[in-house]
Amino acid sequence: MARNKLKEQVTLGLIQMSASNNPSANLAKAIALVASAAKKGAQIVCLQELFRSRYFCQSENQRNFKLAESIPGPTTDALSAVASEGEIVIVASVFERRSAGIYHNTAVVIDADGSIAGMYRKMHIPDDPLYYEKFYFTPGDLGFPSFQTRYAKIGALVCWDQWFPEGARSTALSGAQILFYPTAIGWIPNEPRPVARRQRDAWELIQRSHAVANGVYVASVNRVGREGKIKFWGHSFVAGPFGEIIAHAGAEREEILLAKCDLGKIEETRQSWPFLRDRRIDAYGPLLSRTVEERKRD
Repeated sequence: MARNKLKEQVTLGLIQMSASNNPSANLAKAIALVASAAKKGAQIVCLQELFRSRYFCQSENQRNFKLAESIPGPTTDALSAVASEGEIVIVASVFERRSAGIYHNTAVVIDADGSIAGMYRKMHIPDDPLYYEKFYFTPGDLGFPSFQTRYAKIGALVCWDQWFPEGARSTALSGAQILFYPTAIGWIPNEPRPVARRQRDAWELIQRSHAVANGVYVASVNRVGREGKIKFWGHSFVAGPFGEIIAHAGAEREEILLAKCDLGKIEETRQSWPFLRDRRIDAYGPLLSRTVEERKRD
């Protein structure tokens, strides 16, 4: 019994870091931090969104497409070596060049033997001031999969996805025990302080609600520092199946955030709160339309 219980324990490592204008230097720093997390006991390590560069989506500039690369490619090759050497799972966000003119914001899951367990292409693409992602990224076409790794079955969504309960629910239904959200989010200039604080609180609240609604662990890793006009707010965190905060990083500095997760809590939580059992899947047809009125017209 004790041995089985031990197998249900997994330690997560979130790499909250700042980024420079040098992609090679960012990759080297990320590799060093991932290796350090592994030495501290992390078994599954997640990097922030588009960690190899600064957040370039603040403007629409064709030169930024030069940052894209194939998968497999230089970044995944380097991280695969780290994963294999340290026997850790790595979740990494990559600017994917799929083919000429088709690019994705992609989360790659690298298993502990260095192989690519799978990848997720960001489904929800924002277009807001300083977040002009529709200029760069084609919406994902791989659905909301989960991936069996050595230590847990995990799902990886990306940043703007974290506001959509449908994505979290779909990934949980595919079997994910942990939802990872590589993120790049912060404050834009001249936002009133109370408004900015409410935004950050809502960002954390919506993700904790995914943990509660699905009975899973949620791990969100954000970047820190000022890049262009955005001040990234950090606050990477891990929430448990009851929505409780297990680990929380600060707002300003680079951190390796470690969190021990008991996967056995997932079934216990779902027994107490059987939301998945009581879903009325026969009545959710209107969710396939943008509005009820639109469905009526159809």
